[in-house]
Amino acid sequence: MIVFELECRAGGHRFEGWFGSSEDFASQQERGLVTCPHCESSEIVKAPMAPMLARKGNQRSGSSQPERAPAITAASAPTPVHNAPIPPEAAAMMQALARMQAEALKSSRWVGDRFADDARAMHYGEREHEVIHGQSTIEEAEELLQEGIAVAPLPFPVVPPGEAN
Repeated sequence: MIVFELECRAGGHRFEGWFGSSEDFASQQERGLVTCPHCESSEIVKAPMAPMLARKGNQRSGSSQPERAPAITAASAPTPVHNAPIPPEAAAMMQALARMQAEALKSSRWVGDRFADDARAMHYGEREHEVIHGQSTIEEAEELLQEGIAVAPLPFPVVPPGEAN
């Protein structure tokens, strides 16, 4: 997963978005799927993000004086940091979702990159129905949906059998 700081050009709203990759963000943006949660505009761009780099422990700052933190006033109060730990409620929800996915996968069969072909064969009665999971391209998933075949991405990545350490 990758987190991007995003900005709405229409209203100047800033928010974060989580994507599988940069290409995933670009694909969703091209299809108009990335919208502002405040005003629902689809004019969204990546906002500049500065990396948070810590000074190495064996390096000193330029001066020999100890550094002092500036006084914080209401006008200069820090804005929320978007890479801070998630709230405990959100962490608990994600853990519960991960447990539910793991439980659901116990009764599902891994079909790897044959997912689209197997799902299509079951839909058209060419093979017996069963619960499967696997991999497909975005294009394959869109084609399945256009044919009326219900598919959905899993919320968390799945390591193919035999590839886990």
